[in-house]
Amino acid sequence: MRIALVHMRHAHTGGTERYLNHLARYLAERGDDVTIVCRRHEEAPHAAVRFEVLHNLAIGGAWRMSSFARAVERHVAAADYDLVFGLGKTWTHDVIRLGGGCHQTYLDLAHADTLSAAEKLVGKGRLKQKAALAIEARALAPGAYKRVITNCEMVKRDAMERHAIPAELVEVVYNGVDLERFHPRHRADNPVRREAGFGPDDRVVLFLGTGYGRKGLDRVLDAFPAVMSERSDARLLVVGYDGARPSFERRAAALGLGERARFLGGRRDAEVCFGAADVYALPTRYDPFANATLEALATGLPVVTTDANGASELIGEAEGTVLGRGSDAGDVTAALLHWLDRGSNGAPRALAERHSIESKLEATAAILAAVAGEK
Repeated sequence: MRIALVHMRHAHTGGTERYLNHLARYLAERGDDVTIVCRRHEEAPHAAVRFEVLHNLAIGGAWRMSSFARAVERHVAAADYDLVFGLGKTWTHDVIRLGGGCHQTYLDLAHADTLSAAEKLVGKGRLKQKAALAIEARALAPGAYKRVITNCEMVKRDAMERHAIPAELVEVVYNGVDLERFHPRHRADNPVRREAGFGPDDRVVLFLGTGYGRKGLDRVLDAFPAVMSERSDARLLVVGYDGARPSFERRAAALGLGERARFLGGRRDAEVCFGAADVYALPTRYDPFANATLEALATGLPVVTTDANGASELIGEAEGTVLGRGSDAGDVTAALLHWLDRGSNGAPRALAERHSIESKLEATAAILAAVAGEK
């Protein structure tokens, strides 16, 4: 196939961006002619992958997003692709993957928790959110696609309800994990654990994610005083990017967490960070499918998350605890103590092994090939 993979941002960090790189490499290695259509890019994931850069002058997030979507429409009309695969925030595609779920659902469940009081007051990003909703409506209008891919049943149900998508045109392909990169071997003599000042006998809860408010770090912090009162060896490690990090650090200090909670900021060695922990906590307010869930499981960690995380559909009682999206600090405390007391077993890794990235790329490629055949 001559295939275009469309996403405004190409990079080597970020869930959708990493999926894009995995898929581009997979398709190129099997002989497809792959072009990544984007606004900017980093190093190609494979020597045979080309870039089509559409970088029009645009000021502000809303204009930039809409301008890129229009540029993609013009480019595809003039090109000769066998198939166009959209990965978000454009409307010109044969197949679209809703890796970020439905935007209105994100706004309803989580967006407010990403804003400061001042940002809420001035309505920060209002135009960008309006543009995102308009693009999604056009992308999922009847006739705009031949197939929709979602990464969980939760998003499939939501998309069908919001956009009247026929069930037979929606395929669920769960996210996959790199089983070699994320592996229990990282738990032996872990350098991040030492960097944090935690000892081999400490019991470490890891929160790892970009966007602390959406992913529920406040819930973990509020739960941790009670966790510490029950277990003197409990420690909290916080990893991830967020401009509001200082306010969360102040909250941790006010709760009396002291040196038992360490903030390491954003890092690119997530596999080593998972290896520093005994339990992974992600009580998210909305995540269509948090990749970190499978990455933690692959490292051998039980996971505490919520049913607002599409990845929770995979987790059973042997691999972690799935809380309701309205759970409070007491619920998080009980779940963390359960897994700190119980310890790890082989079940998390075994579950992850059923969801390798290779198996998901194969499933996705089969859908793309089927749609190209229909065309």
